[in-house]
Amino acid sequence: MHFVRIDNRLVHGQVIETWLPHTRATMIVVVNDEIASNVLRQEIMSLAIPDGVEIVFLAVADVPRFFSRATLKELDALILFSTCEDARTAFESGYGFDSLNLGNLHYAPGKKQVCPHVALSKEDERCLHFFSTKGVKIDFRCVPGDSELPRAF
Repeated sequence: MHFVRIDNRLVHGQVIETWLPHTRATMIVVVNDEIASNVLRQEIMSLAIPDGVEIVFLAVADVPRFFSRATLKELDALILFSTCEDARTAFESGYGFDSLNLGNLHYAPGKKQVCPHVALSKEDERCLHFFSTKGVKIDFRCVPGDSELPRAF
């Protein structure tokens, strides 16, 4: 099973302490073009990963090809995107998923706070609407124990 999450912080304590045990993932895949080419940032993020969990850093364009291998399709993996657009690009390129968890999307000018941990720009709203038209379930939970916050797009 692949658990797909958008969280602009990517790897951080909440992901390691709550989502990793909840998903039982044996691999974390950080999908971010900048980090995929920055070895220092990769090393820093890798320090937080517990033993027995593999971490992989991919550019957005590499996600479909990476998961096309049969051995990885069934792997329990936690996929982390920093933006909705990156998740959409991977989806449109052939990496399909049924559910998308919205973790933390920081507030910034021009964004609308839709729940305590998610602020959306107009582009984010259009992106989430795209996913909803494709049948992808949008999950607004900061941590696994939170109640799901339904939202139509």
